[in-house]
Amino acid sequence: MVSIRDISSKCGLSVSTVSKALNGYSYVKEETRRKVIETAKELGYVPNASARALKTNRTFTLGILFADDQHNGLTHLYFSHVLNSFKSEAEERGYNITFIHKRYGKQTITLLQNCKFRGIEGVCIACVEPDEPEVQELAGSDVPVVSIDYIFPGCGCVLSDNRNDMSELVRYVHSKGHKKIAFVHGTDSYVTQQRINGYVDTMRGLGLEIKREYMLESLYANPHTAKKATEKLLRMEDRPTCILLPDDVSAFGAIEAIREAGLKVPEDISITGYDGVVYSQLIYPRLATIRQDTGRIGREAAKLLIFNIKHAQNPNLVPIVIKGELLAEQSVGFAR
Repeated sequence: MVSIRDISSKCGLSVSTVSKALNGYSYVKEETRRKVIETAKELGYVPNASARALKTNRTFTLGILFADDQHNGLTHLYFSHVLNSFKSEAEERGYNITFIHKRYGKQTITLLQNCKFRGIEGVCIACVEPDEPEVQELAGSDVPVVSIDYIFPGCGCVLSDNRNDMSELVRYVHSKGHKKIAFVHGTDSYVTQQRINGYVDTMRGLGLEIKREYMLESLYANPHTAKKATEKLLRMEDRPTCILLPDDVSAFGAIEAIREAGLKVPEDISITGYDGVVYSQLIYPRLATIRQDTGRIGREAAKLLIFNIKHAQNPNLVPIVIKGELLAEQSVGFAR
């Protein structure tokens, strides 16, 4: 079996330096750390987790709390990519990943108890109901927490630039001559509020009328509820010329409603999505959308959480905001 001494000999570094690089010590140079990790992979080194835990009194385990309201789990087209990049970054830095929940065997325990029992050093909170008492308890505990697209007091966070990205989307649609722009938004959340603010502020800034009947609610990542909302908009006497959907998956439901009404996208009505999932660019017409940088969001969340674990007395609580990219595609045409 390959040992740390083998890596030390191959790299020309001391055993102590190799050990610290593998264990994620912050004062090891990045170039040295990468050299050690690459050599370890090349030699097939597998660390003994039990021995490391005994030696360092640490588990090097990060928890992920993730439960979307549609129960998509790891099939979620957006968050699955975010969590995958989080996992890759954390593992590269020597950490293990586990999902936390309220059960231990047949027992029901709190989220915080789960973390304490399993020795979880820090938690990434993504896509949960933030007002749940157990989530609040975890966020307010001594366990370092980094949230995605939500701000908990005293915790680090990584945010998509939802407000400004939505503003850019509205301005793009307006540049195509659209003035009657409807917004089917998601259910109430921090993300939804930021997008509504971006929509409302930009519409006002462009001198466009904001009609209450043009603003409907739909579940995120749910084509069925998005289809129902779209059908309602299409039945209006003064129907919109463009509909903004809460996400790309929901846009599939809108397309179905439009086609069943005997209309075409974008000849008769334009639509946009949000998130930039891969399937949005494989359909015809390709979906105009905001592509969120899921890779960077996940990586930054992992790096921030590990930093705050190592600097528990002086954590970084400044929100990291990551801008999306406008994909000006075929589903938005010129307004008639």
